Amino acid sequence: MTAVAGVRVHPQGLCESDDVGEGTRVWAFAHVLPGARVGRDCNICDCAFVEDGATLGDNVTVKNGTLVFRGVTCEDDVFLGPNVLFTNDLRPRAANKVDPDALVTTLVRRGASLGAGTVVVCGTEIGEYAFAAAGAVVTRDVPAHAFVAGNPAVHKGWVCRCGARLDSELTCTQCGERYRESERGLVPA
Repeated sequence: MTAVAGVRVHPQGLCESDDVGEGTRVWAFAHVLPGARVGRDCNICDCAFVEDGATLGDNVTVKNGTLVFRGVTCEDDVFLGPNVLFTNDLRPRAANKVDPDALVTTLVRRGASLGAGTVVVCGTEIGEYAFAAAGAVVTRDVPAHAFVAGNPAVHKGWVCRCGARLDSELTCTQCGERYRESERGLVPA
């Protein structure tokens, strides 16, 4: 186990990476492999797994039982609910050993939230502050601030940075922030 200054690892947790930011916590039965990159002030909860070649930005929450495999990048302030699952191979076969460079990447942009049990098929990009409902199966890109749900996940509406739904005029029902459409989803107006 690698000891990194300012990182708290539970006695039953395992953090083998030496690229972990100060203030990060790794809880019981969580495992961070060597070669994983984890930013500052992250919270990696019980039974979570972060594989080598995965990248977590600053202030990322990885809830219990979540699996973050090689090729997944989560930018700052991302929330991964309990039992979120990322894939990194579109045609897995036990007999076919895939070179790590041939795995398909996934990008979760700043501030996005993935609800409990979300499955993310590799090769997708989840936009800034997007929100996937619990149990969603994300099979294609999700625009910034989009709310998606279902299997496969479909666009159901828009959400603010604060997490509240936007009304039909793209204004937050909680904080009043206004948005406008762009080619990548919504941006503040």
